Amino acid sequence: MVLTPRLDLRQSQSLVMTPQLQQAIKLLQFSSLDLLDYVEQELEENPLLERDEGDNDEQVDLLYDGGELSDEMAERSEEDSGLDAIDFSNPEKDSEIIGSDMDVDIDNEWNIDNASESEITQASLAEPAFADSGPGGATDFMGAMPNLEETITDSTSLRERLNLQMVMSFTDPVEKLIGTQLIDMLDESGYICGDLKQIAENLECATELVEQVLIGLQAIDTPGLFARNLSECLALQLREIDRLDPAMQALLDNLSLLAKRDVSSLVEICGVDAEDIADMFIEIKKLNPRPAQAFEDTVMQPIIPDVIMRFQVGSGWIIELNSETLPKVLVNNTYFTTITSATESKEDKRYINECYQSANWLVKSLHQRATTILKVASEIVRQQDAFFAKGVQYLRPLVLRDIADAIDMHESTVSRVTSNKFISSPRGIFELKYFFNAAISSSSGGDTYSSVSVRDRIKSLVNEETIDKILSDDKIVNILNAEGIDVARRTVAKYREALGLPSSIQRRREKRSVL
Repeated sequence: MVLTPRLDLRQSQSLVMTPQLQQAIKLLQFSSLDLLDYVEQELEENPLLERDEGDNDEQVDLLYDGGELSDEMAERSEEDSGLDAIDFSNPEKDSEIIGSDMDVDIDNEWNIDNASESEITQASLAEPAFADSGPGGATDFMGAMPNLEETITDSTSLRERLNLQMVMSFTDPVEKLIGTQLIDMLDESGYICGDLKQIAENLECATELVEQVLIGLQAIDTPGLFARNLSECLALQLREIDRLDPAMQALLDNLSLLAKRDVSSLVEICGVDAEDIADMFIEIKKLNPRPAQAFEDTVMQPIIPDVIMRFQVGSGWIIELNSETLPKVLVNNTYFTTITSATESKEDKRYINECYQSANWLVKSLHQRATTILKVASEIVRQQDAFFAKGVQYLRPLVLRDIADAIDMHESTVSRVTSNKFISSPRGIFELKYFFNAAISSSSGGDTYSSVSVRDRIKSLVNEETIDKILSDDKIVNILNAEGIDVARRTVAKYREALGLPSSIQRRREKRSVL
């Protein structure tokens, strides 16, 4: 076979996203906190960007307004600076200028050159008490003690606390090493997530020694810590209050029967009557199955709504963006003009122009993001008006395409806008994704029902149950069909499990155990 050269002409088409478009898409799907972090990073990297302080609108313009500072504004800014009027060769004249510009009376200031000996002595005596005093009354900041507020707000993590107590409880270095390993194996609930035999093999020690250290750790702090399962966790807490008798231990060994509310089997296993089982169940409910939660030091981040809506008589729903979540970024055109005229190097000019273009696109992208969020939120409120006015049972089915078609946007854009965005309404704070749900057909052929409203109806039916009237899934289906909701039994079971509601048999056992 002879190889010969050949020339082929092929035509292909591809979508190329510019960096500006990528930035706009990235900003659109950011949450308010992520957006603030991103803008802070841009403020640090781009010298032409600065925050909008609200007091220099003449000298600093929004980039998408365009234009540079006029010569009149530039001259005015130089005149207002006041620095050129200071003659450092004439101190008396300078004091007058500084005093007038800064609203300070220079003659009212204390001068050590004109002070008497007694005044200097008094000042020197007062200096350590005020000038050099740190928090807590210390005279220097190197060894300053925390003040009362700092002491109150200071927190110690669970592992720090356990390590401190472990060091004081164990004297053998090997036991301390094993204790440190066990503390590191604690999960967020306070359980040991690991095999003791594996620890013994890794440390080349006996398994009995590891178990001995574990028993010692179980007694140094909050009862329930360092348990290997739920039964042991509850047993440690009951032993602390002297309630771990053989009957209670038998109950802890059969927690699966307790979860099923199988009272008859528990009566036979524990050797007590049903009334004692009910009392033991009440005692177990008072225990903490996650003892480490009392030392949880994770700071919960509150939800900050991106959109705020309120009702105004005569105008309907008023929808506006939350100004606290909108970063106010401006471009210092004065600085851009100054450094551009003073720069001669091509590389420096290229860098300045890139910063200027980047700042331009950032401000435009922020403006476009805010406009898009407001547009999507307004359409959601318009289509879900019945929900805000009457309640969750009036929540209508809604998909992304409905909003996209109404505002002439792509579904992907609506998806990005509604992700991690929240709206504050008179009925509470909701994620914009909450208002999108599947449709359930009507048995009468009328309007469809929202899956969220159907789940709410199932929850209300279960909450209204009595001991003599427990609704099975089939009975719930019949009730919903009578109300015009065409739903299958498997759909009811799926919604019930999603709501965390047990089956009808378990609900009947729970109500009987309470009685």
